[in-house]
Amino acid sequence: MNATRRLRDSLLLQEDLNFLLTNRVPRHALTHLIGWYSRLRSPALVRFSLAVWRLFTELDLSEAKKTRFETLHEVFTRELKDGARTVDPRSDVLASPCDAIVGASGTVRQGQVLQAKGMPYPLHELLGSTAAAAAWEGGTYVTLRLTSAMYHRFHAPADAVVEHVRYISGDTWNVNPIALARVQRLFCRNERAVVDLRLADAAGGHRLALVPVAAILVASLRLHFLDLRLHLRYGGPSELPCQAPAIKGQELGWFEHGSTIIVFAPPGFALAEGIVDGARIRMGQALMSLPA
Repeated sequence: MNATRRLRDSLLLQEDLNFLLTNRVPRHALTHLIGWYSRLRSPALVRFSLAVWRLFTELDLSEAKKTRFETLHEVFTRELKDGARTVDPRSDVLASPCDAIVGASGTVRQGQVLQAKGMPYPLHELLGSTAAAAAWEGGTYVTLRLTSAMYHRFHAPADAVVEHVRYISGDTWNVNPIALARVQRLFCRNERAVVDLRLADAAGGHRLALVPVAAILVASLRLHFLDLRLHLRYGGPSELPCQAPAIKGQELGWFEHGSTIIVFAPPGFALAEGIVDGARIRMGQALMSLPA
């Protein structure tokens, strides 16, 4: 019993230390600093930074298209070699938009979704619109968390048209499981974008939403179809209508550090087999099935 208690206390101490180091700091200032540092052009500095990075993460660059990097930013936003990811070709399947660890998922009920077990949050706060939240009632959602070492680009889950983007400025809390279990409404606090898509007629013309949520350190989001970079100092319009067609698997943009994408689909969509909390998924693998 004493050994069990000591182990529990040790784990709690580690969680407390992790939370303190990644959240009880000047998050915006640190994020701006790392953003500046990541763009310093020095291969030697990159090699040193990667050596330190690998002490804390399982960073694997064997799939990267480039073999030499001039800046850390190039590492964060690296492309993969051709053929490194296979996109599920079935027309009745939504592909995962990114490499990720699956987090909370389920059905939108009474305008709420789960951040972590026992931690609901109001959907209208996440989306920045009560009307937008009401449209997803009874629909399916899944949270996809990207770690700092993962491939950071995200892609279209199906043939679709991007119809609108809403940018919502905010904080830069860490989005790791420790913070998600402690900070109420964390996703509603952080910088994020709501990307609304309309699936092609062949896929039923359903609506879909991707909500990329930024996090501490390099909190920045690049959207190719708008030729736009959204970040903490962005001063442009928050409502960005567009009509940008995309084919399944087409790259839509990238994060400049690990973060989260929450996917929302209408009622009738179902999570694919194996999409459960803690599972690892790669971009292009089956994420949801469309209604029959």
